[in-house]
Amino acid sequence: MATPVKVYGPPMSTAVSRVLACLLEKDVNFQLIPVDMSKGEHKKPDYLKIQPFGQVPSFQDESISLFESRAICRYVSEKYANQGNKRLYGTNPLEKASIEQWLEAEGQSFNPPSSALVFQLAFAPRMKLKQDLGVIKQSEEKLAKVLDVYEQRLGESRFLAGDEFTLADLSHLPNTQYLVSVTEKGEMFTKRKNVGRWWSEISGRDSWKKVVALQKAPPPKSA
Repeated sequence: MATPVKVYGPPMSTAVSRVLACLLEKDVNFQLIPVDMSKGEHKKPDYLKIQPFGQVPSFQDESISLFESRAICRYVSEKYANQGNKRLYGTNPLEKASIEQWLEAEGQSFNPPSSALVFQLAFAPRMKLKQDLGVIKQSEEKLAKVLDVYEQRLGESRFLAGDEFTLADLSHLPNTQYLVSVTEKGEMFTKRKNVGRWWSEISGRDSWKKVVALQKAPPPKSA
């Protein structure tokens, strides 16, 4: 049995959950190591050695350390190409290019407004922070425009990069999960026929169901 890779951070984190979903899709054995951010564990010197920006996740595969969830997902998909979901990152240059362009769309166009909404609507109330109604309104308008593009694309293909589930779809799971299940903005996805169909399909994957179960489980006590 190969030594499990290590993922540092709480599964409630959208970036951590992205990595966990990828590992589960690829059938990679992993160890989830808690990082109590409320106690500042992500700013301690030992942690900063593997994540210099003091954020989550960080990732170790034997002697290799990585950070930034999308980079970790690409690495996992390439290194473990022949196990689990073999189509997750494409099997030829054209497939990879299509996946990459929609990953860029997620990172550059979808993530900024959706992350802002997740923070304002899901996390700010838990942290007893005042919500910024201006940010919420602006972010909702920006996200709606992105989803209109997705609606058209998903009317042409089953998934964003083609007819196979890939990293391009997987990367959208964390933020959308919060918006659909925790906030009142879920209809932004469900009211759009093609986006709603797509969301129902990708969120119903076994890998993502396992991540959601991890998010709901009581957090283990860190050392």
